Amino acid sequence: MTAENVAVRAASTPAELTGRVVRPVDDDYAVARRSWNELFSHRPRVIVYAQTTQDVVTALAWARWHDVPVRVRSGGHCLEGWSTVDDGVVIDVSEMKSAAIDPAAGTATVGAGLNQLEAVTALGAAGFVAPTGTEGSVGLVGATLGGGFGLLTRPFGMASDNLLAAEVVVASGDTGAEVLAVDENDHADLLWALRGAGNGNFGIVTSLTYAIHPVAQAIYVTANWTGLGDLVEVFDTWQRSAPGADRRLTSQLEIHGDAISLIGVLVSDSEAEALELLAPVLSIGTPVVTATAGSWADTYAGFQLPTEDEPANWKFTSQFMTQPFPVEAIEVVRSFMTTAPTADCNYFTNAFGGAVVDGEPSGGSVFAHRDALFYAEPGAGWGARGADPGPDGDALTATCLAWVADFSRALAPFANGAYVNVPNADAEDWAEQYWGRGVERLRRVKAAYDPDGVFTYAQSVPPARDPSS
Repeated sequence: MTAENVAVRAASTPAELTGRVVRPVDDDYAVARRSWNELFSHRPRVIVYAQTTQDVVTALAWARWHDVPVRVRSGGHCLEGWSTVDDGVVIDVSEMKSAAIDPAAGTATVGAGLNQLEAVTALGAAGFVAPTGTEGSVGLVGATLGGGFGLLTRPFGMASDNLLAAEVVVASGDTGAEVLAVDENDHADLLWALRGAGNGNFGIVTSLTYAIHPVAQAIYVTANWTGLGDLVEVFDTWQRSAPGADRRLTSQLEIHGDAISLIGVLVSDSEAEALELLAPVLSIGTPVVTATAGSWADTYAGFQLPTEDEPANWKFTSQFMTQPFPVEAIEVVRSFMTTAPTADCNYFTNAFGGAVVDGEPSGGSVFAHRDALFYAEPGAGWGARGADPGPDGDALTATCLAWVADFSRALAPFANGAYVNVPNADAEDWAEQYWGRGVERLRRVKAAYDPDGVFTYAQSVPPARDPSS
C-alpha cells in the first residue's frame, strides 16, 4: 500500500460532505436506503456514496462532529440489516471501483466498491483468480473481511487468507479520521483482525490487496437428483468424500423440497477427471450430470441470477460441522425441507479441507473454523422485491422466520461454530461461535483502533476493558 496517513480533525465547523450525497428529500433516497434483504428497512439521515478515500475521511469526521451513528456499507448484503441505521450516516463504498493487477508480483489491489462478480471478471481478464463467495452481487470487501469462501476455497483458501494489505479509514482524536496503510509490517494486529472479524468493526476499508493465482481454466460440474429419495446416501457420501478430495476440487450441495443439487469446480485439468473425482456421489441414483470447461470468469458469470429475480426477504443462519452428520441429522434436513414454507427455502453446504486447513497466511488470521469438514446454512426466501407488505407485514414472514429458527435449533447439537457473514442474530454466545479462542485478542484490537466505539452495531466486536491486558 502507498497511501499516506492523512488526518482530518474538526475545527470550528465540520467539513462539508463530499462524494455523492443522498438525503431523505432526494429523489433517489428510496433506492439508496434499500438493502438487498428487504426484510429490514431503515431511514438514514444521510447516505454518502464515496468516490475517493478523502470522501470517506470527510464523512467519518462529519458523523463524529454531529455525534450520529455510523454504518459501513459495500454491497448492501448484510443479512441482518446492520449496514444501515435510522437517523445516522451510511458511508457506502460501492462506487469506489478500481483494479490494479500486478502479474509479476501475483497481486491485485482493488477498490472496496467492487462486488464479487466485478472482481472475478477483472482478474479473469488477466488470467488470474482469487477465492470469493458464489453470489456475484455481494461486495468483495464485506465477503473477504468475514472470511469469504466458495467454489475455489479448497485450492486457494479463504478470501481472507489471500488478503495481504488494506487501506482503512479509522476514527482518530475526538472528532477526526485518518487513513492507515495496513500490512504485515504496519498495523499487523489490525491485518490479523481484518482477516475474518467482519466488515465495519474497526474502520472503513477503502481498498484491498490480494494474492492472486494464475488459472487457465476451470471444470464446472452440476448434478441434479429429482426428489429427496437419495438424500441420505448422497449427503453421507458427499460429507465423507468432499472435504478430503483432491484439493483442486471444491463442491457444494443445495437441497430444496423437491430436489438435490451438487455443484463442483475443479481447477484446470479435464471434465473426465472432475467426473472421476466426484464419482462416489455421482454414482448414486440417476442424477442429471453436466460438465463443462471454460474460464473461471465466464463460468462464474454464467451461474449468477439477477437480483430482481430473487425474493425480497431472506433469513439464514450459519453452522460449521467438524464431524460428519449421523443419519438422524440428515433426516432432520429431509424433514424440514419437505415442510418448507416456500420454494425458495433451501439447505446449503460448502466443503472445506484442503488449503483451509494448512493455508493460514503469514501473520495469521482470526478465522476460527479451519477444522471444519463443511459449512452449512438453512435459509428461507419470500416476498416480491419492491412490494409494500402493508401495515401487518408479509403474511409469510412469521412462518419463514419460525421455520429457519426451528431448523437451526434441530441441527445445533451437530454444529460447532458459526460464520460472522451469516450472523446468528439470536445467539447469546455469538462472539465465541464466530471467533473461538481469538475473541480476547480481537477485543484488544478493537480497543486499540476504535476506543470510542464509533463502529458499533448489534454484533460488533466488543472492546477489551483494558487494551493492554
